Amino acid sequence: MINSQPILAIETSDKICSVCVYFSSSKYFEAKIELIHSHSEKLFALIDFVVKQASLELKDIVSLAVSSGPGSFTGLRIGMAAAKGISTALSIPIVPVPTFEALALQLSEYLSEGTQFSIANKVNKDEVYFAQFQIKDRRFIFTHELKILPSTMLEDFKKELIFGNIQNNSSDNKKNICAPDALYIAKWCEVFGEKFMTLDIDNLEPNYFRNFIIKGN
Repeated sequence: MINSQPILAIETSDKICSVCVYFSSSKYFEAKIELIHSHSEKLFALIDFVVKQASLELKDIVSLAVSSGPGSFTGLRIGMAAAKGISTALSIPIVPVPTFEALALQLSEYLSEGTQFSIANKVNKDEVYFAQFQIKDRRFIFTHELKILPSTMLEDFKKELIFGNIQNNSSDNKKNICAPDALYIAKWCEVFGEKFMTLDIDNLEPNYFRNFIIKGN
């Protein structure tokens, strides 16, 4: 467990840009904005806002937590680049936080004990990032590890509780929650992040989970 606070947490893996200055589960300052293609423009403004709301200066931050993917290639790059820049300027460590695990942690605070659920986010029109979890002792455990599946295979899970940005019209259980709040990026960091903390930012990259392919016209 990471005991040194405040943590600055950044979430840019999907359409919502979210930032949190985290001291504890009872003291934190969070802001987010949903505006398509705005992460690069709005991220540092959000960071400045939450740091000021916490009555801090950026130099008071002692560690960083950043959503590391999978997710939007562009969004993940923007969040990671911002974290690297701050880490370099302040000589503070970064914890890369697995995006699906942070979202599962968030959901574990609302779902009942024993609930099994899946997260499925679009990779492209034919594939999804997919993982399945179960709530146990108010935490999540994996029942199917993160993988890429053909979208057609979601039919096999149509009776399950599914969260994400998939378009699965055969399922009435789909919930359009596709990325964690920055608060839960910080909470994951606090609970699990100590062994992942690094100052080796040159070798730190988002977990795209697959190669980025540029398609021609």
